[in-house]
Amino acid sequence: MKVLVTGAAGFIGFHTAKQLLDRGETVVGLDNFNDYYDVSLKEARAALLAPYDNFRMERISLEDRPAMEAQFEQHKFDKVVHLAAQAGVRYSIENPHSYIDSNIVGTLHILEGCRHHEVEHLVYASSSSVYGANTSMPFSIHQNVDHPLALYGATKKANELMAHTYANLYGLPTTGLRFFTVYGPWGRPDMALFLFTKNIIAGKPIDVFNYGNHRRDFTYIDDIVEGVIRTMDHTAEPNPDWDPANPDPGTSRAPYRLYNIGNQQPVELMRYIEVLEECLGKSAEKNLLPMQDGDVPDTWADTEALAADVGYQPSTPVETGVKKFVDWYREFYKDDLKAGG
Repeated sequence: MKVLVTGAAGFIGFHTAKQLLDRGETVVGLDNFNDYYDVSLKEARAALLAPYDNFRMERISLEDRPAMEAQFEQHKFDKVVHLAAQAGVRYSIENPHSYIDSNIVGTLHILEGCRHHEVEHLVYASSSSVYGANTSMPFSIHQNVDHPLALYGATKKANELMAHTYANLYGLPTTGLRFFTVYGPWGRPDMALFLFTKNIIAGKPIDVFNYGNHRRDFTYIDDIVEGVIRTMDHTAEPNPDWDPANPDPGTSRAPYRLYNIGNQQPVELMRYIEVLEECLGKSAEKNLLPMQDGDVPDTWADTEALAADVGYQPSTPVETGVKKFVDWYREFYKDDLKAGG
């Protein structure tokens, strides 16, 4: 089948596209290669996809309506995996307009393309950030998520609402995946593991927010990708038991589903740093700071629904995942490290 993967030069999008290509699907990747972080990293990911005969990269912004309409008209996608977005909780405080352009307007263009071209299933990236001020652990898809703490989380909540309206009005099957702190090789430079690794190797202090008292449901990229593809293969269906007098937020009478996709084993941030220090063979100088605006103390995913419906079972402990990231980092940046960069 032909699959559109948006954000194909991004972290999760690259890994997802590669896995789909390896199993023989035809993939059209879409990315605008913006400079939110180092573009050379995006180019390096894209270069690994380019040799596949069944792959094509389109350099387009989601908010470019005519270009997006042309893509759907030309390619007649069977399924869409929408992973492109303006990412980052803290950046959304400084640059709110970019989140509306990419995450709201861009997702509308995806929904319209799917609606008008009979796409069989739309799987899209949501985020654990939608849980916001909620402190009931573990986070469940059946909980209310009406109190986001930053605009990023609000745009992801909006994506879920937009997807539901299209499922309801047009029968478009949509599935939203709430990602929980994804890490691994080819990860984003603005994420903690990348920043920590870079600074520890360089002998610089690392900024540890909330004085290290965070807990995160760190989820290794291979586990995430397996869940994404299993979900893509499992088209959303209406819940025949959905009760409008007692509505379940995670399902609907429309072909609409939401899932948490995480490791279901929250790890203390200090333990995460300790594992990284062991892998690097070097101790970190820690700059302990208060919690930042828009951040949450803990995340913990209840993934029972995803396990029940698609057999999702994450299997990578942080000790293994962090080592794989460090090995990749040292190989990818070996020239810089030799030069003392």
